[in-house]
Amino acid sequence: FTIGRGCVSFLPLSFSESKEMLVLVVGDLHIPQRASDIPAKFKKMLSPGKIQQILCTGNLTTKDSLTTLRQICSDIHCVKGDFDDFREFPEFLVLKLGEFKVGVIHGHQVVPWGDRESLAIWQRRLDVDVLVFGHLHAYREYDHEGKHYLCPGSITGAFSNLNGEVVPSFVLMDINGSRLTTYVYQLIGEEVKVKKVDYVKPQ
Repeated sequence: FTIGRGCVSFLPLSFSESKEMLVLVVGDLHIPQRASDIPAKFKKMLSPGKIQQILCTGNLTTKDSLTTLRQICSDIHCVKGDFDDFREFPEFLVLKLGEFKVGVIHGHQVVPWGDRESLAIWQRRLDVDVLVFGHLHAYREYDHEGKHYLCPGSITGAFSNLNGEVVPSFVLMDINGSRLTTYVYQLIGEEVKVKKVDYVKPQ
């Protein structure tokens, strides 16, 4: 579905009323080197108080970007991108969210970049149900051999050598036990378009 010009504060109703875990997944901001800011429509949607955690695939590049994310939610888990100079950020993370083990990497370590089999090696190495990765500056999401893979793209639409025309995007993960629902928000022209994807952890 599409969010029009006059409806920029939309979040699915269940997020504000349920006790499910809501996680914001973002990455590749590259402010100010490749983008000036997070799009205003995204900022208005991501109001404080709705999100429990943030997963970031890296390339914040500045402390100001980290501060911006902390204004949305103070509980941030971020890995180090190839353009980051944050010593405190690790190369990878493994977290327990609901019944899911979630791994986070930036993605520049994957060769070839974005290759499914190379990403599967990381999934097995981290032994996770969901692998979150970045670096591609483009949204990707798929299942492979019973595991779930998610790249949120670039929330600022920062340009990339891999992707000339970048569509700004971010992902909200709604976690309820063994069910994961993702809402993918993409700013296409003046409209925010939303895609919903469901993944259930195999028993």
